[in-house]
Order: sequence, then structure tokens, then C-alpha cells
Amino acid sequence: MMNKDLIYVIEQIGREKGIGKEVLFEALESALLSASKKTMGAADNVRMQIDRQTGSLRVFARKKVVGAVTDPKLEITLDEARRLNAAVEMEDEIEQELAPQEFGRIAAQTAKQVILQRVRDAERDAVYAEFIDREGKIVRGAVHRIEKRNVVVELGKAEAVITEREQLPGERYNPGDRLRAYMLEVKKTAKGPQILLSRTHPGFLVRLFETEIPEIAEGIVLVKAAAREPGERAKVAVSSTKRDVDPIGACVGLRGTRIQVISRELRGEKIDIVEWSPDPAVFVARALALSPAKVSSVTVEERPEGEEGDALRSVLVVVPDNQLSLAIGKKGQNARLAAKLTGFRVDIKSEGEIEEERRRDEEERAEGRQTLVHLPGVGPQLVEKLVEVGLHSPARIVAAGLPALQALPGVGETKASSILAAATAWIAEHPAPSTAEPSAAVEGDGGSEVEPSPLER
Repeated sequence: MMNKDLIYVIEQIGREKGIGKEVLFEALESALLSASKKTMGAADNVRMQIDRQTGSLRVFARKKVVGAVTDPKLEITLDEARRLNAAVEMEDEIEQELAPQEFGRIAAQTAKQVILQRVRDAERDAVYAEFIDREGKIVRGAVHRIEKRNVVVELGKAEAVITEREQLPGERYNPGDRLRAYMLEVKKTAKGPQILLSRTHPGFLVRLFETEIPEIAEGIVLVKAAAREPGERAKVAVSSTKRDVDPIGACVGLRGTRIQVISRELRGEKIDIVEWSPDPAVFVARALALSPAKVSSVTVEERPEGEEGDALRSVLVVVPDNQLSLAIGKKGQNARLAAKLTGFRVDIKSEGEIEEERRRDEEERAEGRQTLVHLPGVGPQLVEKLVEVGLHSPARIVAAGLPALQALPGVGETKASSILAAATAWIAEHPAPSTAEPSAAVEGDGGSEVEPSPLER
């Protein structure tokens, strides 16, 4: 039999470990049941119940009502069953209370192991529940140790890891150092919660802005997007919910004090703050850190891609010749960050490149007209129709195929087939021009094309 001392012990353990009393009671019941099975061979139909008020132990066995008992551990006669419940019938199941058994040393040891395991499991669950809500937020901790270039950070009840990939380039860590990091992920594993931190994630930069800039914390200024090349440079797009508040000025602070605090936290990472715009052309120009006076034109294009018809959003930015290297940046960094920030594929070209493409295109069209006129069955009017839709050479006609030719006004299936046959024959007779045919005008030479990377927030 147990007593109220048990209640006191359970309450004390619950307070120390931060575990609910009910969890501990259930753990003890499970432990005692396991101990009884190993020492007394109790059947699987037995359950134990500890009174939450008195600490007394009660044992119950679920038995089947039968006419003749062959296994007393699993079966009970109808007469005995009706003493417990008058309404019971044959083949029903009923719980019968058994006399509690005394537990020996081995049983007690077994119970202790089960309780300790359940307490450990409960502690892990409590830690997981505490930290899963902090995923995507900034946490503070102290460096505990360095393991194979991974930094182990102590966060009170748990330890977290900053892998080498999530550390700022060149940053050094020593045991005892206090730091801030972005809680990247909290995983539940057999050994307890695994917490991964990052100091390179764009979300870390966003949370630092929210922490250091009151207008962002109050919702007056909004962070719309962020992109980073950790330790080197970052771009942040902001907007204001109030007309009289300058979002860039609020983030920079008086004499740059606010942005300097964030930059120092990121070990000197340079941060460009740009004002967000719903107009893609304006937003891309701002993201490139180029004022409108330095941008000749911005053209937004939609290119269908994939079987489902998804569109790859791309932007062609044309700048003066002397601004091309500035727009692209060192090793393409400025253009890459702009692509990440805006979510567009950014293609930057100079005015000279555009002019050269236009000149080559005009020459190609003029040469194409002369070639098409000599194709059998192609008259001057049809030549103009072909040139108008971009089919200004035999190679382009062959590449486009019958569907494109049949789509032309006044060109039926028969006419389209004859044009295609004539273009194919011309290519066979003139192999040299056909090898020089690839569409340089489509991609352009010397431009900077950058694929966007989605921001993980």
C-alpha cells in the first residue's frame, strides 16, 4: 500500500522537472504494472490505479464471463461476475479488483527504471513544446563548446547547434561567448529535441530589424523581403503604412546609428535598404541600387515554362554603358541579391549591347527577306507576314514547324507544307549559313542573367 508521502514526492518532482503530476502518476502506474508482469507474471488484462488524493494503489483485471473457468487470470464465472455487476451476461467482459501485491527489490528496481525513462521522455516533450513555438525567432545563448566546427549553444534547458554552414564567414566562437541567432528548426528525435540555429539565414536579418527598429516592431514600417550573401552584403525591402514616415530613414536612424548596430551584429555585413514598390519595374530598379536617372528602361516579361503553364517572371534592365559594371556588381553580387530580393530573373544589359542586338537583328531580317523571296511559292506579301512573326529565315521556319505556318492568315495546310519543304531544301543546299543561325538576338551577348532564389522566412 502507498500513502500520502507518494503524493508529496510526485508533486516535488513535478515542480523540479516542470512536468505535470498526471504524467508522473501515469508513469508510476505503468512502471508498477511492468514490474508486476516480470515478477508475478500478471496478465495483459491487468491495470493499476493510484488514488490521486490518498496515494493508495488499486489493481483491476478485465475478465471474460464464461460458464466454466479454464484460466482464472482471464475468465470469471457468471455467479462471481454478477456479485460485481448484476446486469452482466455471458460473454461480457468485466473488471474485477484484485488484492495489491507486495513488490520485491527487483520489481522496485524495474519500476524505478520505467519511471526515470518516462520522466526523461516528459522532460524532452516539455523542452520541445517550449522551443517549437520559438522557431523562426531570435534566441540568446552562450557558447558551450565547439564540436567538429559546429558550435554548441546553451539555451537554458536545452542545447542548440550552429553548423558550419550557418555560421558567418570568418566568425570565431569561444566557450562562454554570448550570441544571438535565428532558430532555424526544432526537430523531435529519439534522443530529445534537436535545435538548429543560424546566423546566415535572411530571417535573422529580418528579426534583427524588428528588434532594433521601433517603427517595425510597432507595424508602422514593414519588411517586405530580404536577401543576403552572409558576411558580405544584404538587401532589405521596406515600406511604410503611414505617408509621413520615411521607411528608409527609420531603418537607417540618426547618422546611421540603427543600421550600424545591425551591421555590427552581422560582423560588418553591408546592408542596402530599398523602398518596396508594387510596380515590378520600379522595385527591380531600386533593388539594383540605381536611381531612375541611371536606368534607361525596365521591361517585365512573362515566359511560360513547364507543362502546367507556370510563368517564369523575368525583367530586362537596360542601363547606360558606364553603369553596367555598377549594376552587375563585383562578381555579379548586386544583380544576384536584387534577383533574390525581388523574386524575378534579372537580365541586365547596356545600351550599347541593346543597340548592337538591334543592329544585328535588322541585318538578319534584311538578309532573311532576300533569302525568303527566292524560296519557291513565297511571294513579297508572304515574306512580310513571315518576317512580322519572327520567321525571317529558313532555319526559323523549320524550327517553328507546320503549326506556326498554318497560323498565318491565308496560309492553309497545303501552302504551309510547301513552304516548310522549300525551307528544308534550302538548308540542305546551304549548310554554312544554317550553323550560324542560332538566335543570338533572343539571349543577347554580354548581359547578366541571374536566377532568383526564394526567401525562406
